[in-house]
Amino acid sequence: MLDPHPLVRLARETIESYIRANKVVKAPPKEELAPEMRQRCGVFVSIKKRGQLRGCIGTIEPREENVAHEIIHNAISAATRDPRFPPVSADELDKLDISVDVLTAPEPVDSLDQLDPKRYGLIVESLENPLKRGLLLPDLPSIRTAEEQFHHTKVYKAGIVDDEEPIQMYRFEVIRYE
Repeated sequence: MLDPHPLVRLARETIESYIRANKVVKAPPKEELAPEMRQRCGVFVSIKKRGQLRGCIGTIEPREENVAHEIIHNAISAATRDPRFPPVSADELDKLDISVDVLTAPEPVDSLDQLDPKRYGLIVESLENPLKRGLLLPDLPSIRTAEEQFHHTKVYKAGIVDDEEPIQMYRFEVIRYE
């Protein structure tokens, strides 16, 4: 098996340390960070078990000082705070596959023609209620068309069910590390 990318290795070490010992790992010193960890970007950490989603939490915009810190924060949240799943247990750790998505800056779009669910993730937000905001990562096996991507993001992620509610869409790309 190949050695995982440093971003994935940090996510895995973070999850294992937190689940096994309730300890938060420290980010490597700035001078030791992989180049991809030095920037400030939104980051999602996804956890799968036997090919099925087990947790996924992330940030659309950066909240931490760099990607390394975003990974640490979001890895713990994905493993313990995803409301769709119970917290990861220690006996599951060796069965988990972890990926890290680093997001590009979102850009506004005004038409489904500007979307490609294989290439772009989607953010849909209400212009009336800023709490109604949802995100769907790109290249998900169950999403094949821009219409499916839009509907899923708008209704299930953002909770916007009124077709008359004004919205804004944004697309973004990710660099996925597995």
